[in-house]
Amino acid sequence: MRLTVLGSAAGAPTRTNPASGYLVEHGETSMWMDCGTGTFMELAARVDPGTLDAVVISHVHVDHCSDLFGLFGYLAYGRSGTVPIKVFVPTGATDRFADFAGATGEHVFFHVFDFIEVDDGDVAQVGEIQLSFTGLKHAVPNNAVRLDADGRTLVYSGDCGLGRGIMEIADGADLFLCEATMIGERTAQTYEFHLTAGEAGRIAAWGGAGRLVLTHVSHLVDVDEAIAEASERFEGPVTYAAPGSEFDV
Repeated sequence: MRLTVLGSAAGAPTRTNPASGYLVEHGETSMWMDCGTGTFMELAARVDPGTLDAVVISHVHVDHCSDLFGLFGYLAYGRSGTVPIKVFVPTGATDRFADFAGATGEHVFFHVFDFIEVDDGDVAQVGEIQLSFTGLKHAVPNNAVRLDADGRTLVYSGDCGLGRGIMEIADGADLFLCEATMIGERTAQTYEFHLTAGEAGRIAAWGGAGRLVLTHVSHLVDVDEAIAEASERFEGPVTYAAPGSEFDV
């Protein structure tokens, strides 16, 4: 598999970095994993969005899902492509997207997108890639996703805090793409729905991951400090998900 970082900014895009979004390709299969603000144009610069096999959305915060509506406009009113496209979303997300689009009944929204709501423990197959979902702690339902193809494994955390299932998600991952919004030791005042870089490193080490890629790093955090903090807990390679970066899994 090849992972291309379309954007990795936390919360909101910056002038040089869109919000969270990633292109995953393997053989003839391609999918868009999270659709944060600004990532549709980055996606379209690399592939024809009409050829995607699936979209995976970890959760419904705007910095992870808003550009789904760019894809909708492209498929419904633009050059189009093969529709409907599968869109894997957390439970309850379909109605939220439909409400925003004003989509009821036979609206074109439902002819373009085939929403598939997934929860903890669900598994799906998209072309040559198997997807496995794990529900993790966040302010809204969030699914981490494990992608397996040809004996290689990519795991993406979405946004999450410490809680049930977190230590196991990187188990055996060749590449662990993990949010690391914050740095420093966790205290009673630390925001509970995001991870520190050190916690990302500890999870990667616990799971025996081959490589850790830090994403969703706050603009208030120095990236080098985040990498250094994660490296104190994880002995393998630690990299930042800089926009435009490509990783072979």
